[in-house]
Amino acid sequence: MPQTENYYKTAESVSPKHPDKLCDQISDALLDAHLREDPNARVAIDVAGGHGYIFITGEVTSHAKNVDIAAIVQRIAGDVEIYEHVVAQSPEIAQGVDTGGAGDQGIMIGYATNETPELLPLEVVLSRKLNERLFETWPYDGKTQVTLKDGVIVSVVASFQHASQDELREAVQQWLEEQVASEEVILHINPSGDWDLGGFDADAGLTGRKLIVDNYGPRISIGGGAFSGKDASKVDRSAAYMARKIAVDYLKERGAKEVFVRLAYAIGVAEPLEATVIVDGAHELVVGYDLTPRGIIKTLDLLKPQFEETARYGHFGHGFTWE
Repeated sequence: MPQTENYYKTAESVSPKHPDKLCDQISDALLDAHLREDPNARVAIDVAGGHGYIFITGEVTSHAKNVDIAAIVQRIAGDVEIYEHVVAQSPEIAQGVDTGGAGDQGIMIGYATNETPELLPLEVVLSRKLNERLFETWPYDGKTQVTLKDGVIVSVVASFQHASQDELREAVQQWLEEQVASEEVILHINPSGDWDLGGFDADAGLTGRKLIVDNYGPRISIGGGAFSGKDASKVDRSAAYMARKIAVDYLKERGAKEVFVRLAYAIGVAEPLEATVIVDGAHELVVGYDLTPRGIIKTLDLLKPQFEETARYGHFGHGFTWE
């Protein structure tokens, strides 16, 4: 996408106590628990939760014997009632993965920009940083949203559980003093009023429902696959990470402003059907990388437990191995 001037750019961020993010973290914490005992575990766990109940389903083929589901869920979500129904991976899927093929079909998008040190869009970084700042004071359910025009903040939305409008407004204004902002930033602070019911007490959540927050913000297209709860044989996670690495590499090597990467796979097939890199608008074939699932796993060291942290504030811009 060209860097057109004089238009608005908006992105949001949600806190780790948001119901959807709680589900993402549970999914990835369960994945990590399996990987600690069995690095080759096949895991695809989805979590739905709300109003005192957690539902865990999916497919797991693992030699791990000490995965304490209840302890993991309670650590993240508190005292809830747990319903679990997890089965082994389909043997018809496994037969393609066992030979090194991709765990599913799909398209994966990688992106990098020189707008920020994190190599992410500025509005994404700002909304996330504001959320992280507010979460330090109010470690509860919350959302932030930042709108830019010509690289300048023109409006901010902040809603946080257990925060009064006056306190939250003051915290946002202090943060704005450190940013490049308009003289008259429009603020919407707890715009529906102060609130104390949040998280699973107020709303339901689901794994994979914050895909744009997890990726690059609404300005950048995504392939559509969720990340959390999936082991690295699932290319909608591992190849998306690889696409980000390639985008970062090309951005730095070429001194580019913006890089897109597109990868595409067929289930059970190791080599990608597409591997395109777009450097400042110019299309090329990706070269110099092993883009098979096994190659990606080796390059990025994806068989170790490390994924719960990715489910808190997005999968990019935090210095993970794929960046």
